[in-house]
Amino acid sequence: MTKEDLRIVFMGTPEFAVETLQTLVENNYQVVAVVTQPDKPVGRHGSVLQPSPVKQYALSKGLPVLQPEKMKDPSFIEQLKGYHANLQVVVAFRMLPEVVWAMPEYGTFNVHAALLPQYRGAAPINWAVINGETKTGVTTFFLDHYIDTGRIIEQMPFDIPDDADVEYVYDGLMHLGAKICLSTLSKIVDSNGHPAACDQSSLIETELNHAPKIFKETCMIDWNKSCKKIYDFVRGLSPYPGSWTTMTDGEGHETVMKIYKTRKTNLPTKGNVGQLIADKKHLYVCCEDFLLQIEELQLAGKKRMEATAFLNGVKDIEKYFVR
Repeated sequence: MTKEDLRIVFMGTPEFAVETLQTLVENNYQVVAVVTQPDKPVGRHGSVLQPSPVKQYALSKGLPVLQPEKMKDPSFIEQLKGYHANLQVVVAFRMLPEVVWAMPEYGTFNVHAALLPQYRGAAPINWAVINGETKTGVTTFFLDHYIDTGRIIEQMPFDIPDDADVEYVYDGLMHLGAKICLSTLSKIVDSNGHPAACDQSSLIETELNHAPKIFKETCMIDWNKSCKKIYDFVRGLSPYPGSWTTMTDGEGHETVMKIYKTRKTNLPTKGNVGQLIADKKHLYVCCEDFLLQIEELQLAGKKRMEATAFLNGVKDIEKYFVR
């Protein structure tokens, strides 16, 4: 087999997937069609339809684009069969039914932003940072009946610095995902479509961490936790979707505050959990054990700002607390 023998259907939606699709195109792989989510309504009345980043790139390269509402739609299945693909590559897409993932001769493989079997689920990058991991990576695996459980083809590690936020890790894994996709395709070509792959059960040595979808309520800070855990929680959600808390002043007025950047300290807590403390130009919150320094925040209806700007507009900061 040669790379020219592969007829690839690519499936993906966000910017994260564009890097891999672009890499396939630039390395002269034959991408016969692209499948992505339907255009998303945006604007005040949802009157404007916004194409996905993957669709925008695919159209710029003249690639056919399919946007099924339902993956089991008979007309979509027939369209997909018409491209006679012998391999499908999935990056940051939705769950596929068996009629789709089992269609190509050489199967369907997924590029997942974690070192499986750890962090199966929709938000592996966020949860790895939230949990204070120092290492993550990318995995390619064949799709099967269950989410993120298929046979692993290849893995590549990625270090998470202690001060890294999700944006840093996202960018790093986006590029690494494109790299592992190329490597996996080489393995498929060299093995005539049947690369060595291992069962995930053989890799389970410790309790598994999961990566479920993140909702607004997921992002609320629990100030009763340790300084380290809250620090990791904030950077695991920064810059998007952003961790948040409710700030109350001395008169009972409440406002939502998003927190984007913090700094750990070894200063012992000297007030009630959630109390705000100012020290010259520094803003702190009392956690379970130590003070957590707040560096960047955003109040409801305001722009993102540094803590020093926030302090300039507040008097008697000790009357404020977050919960």
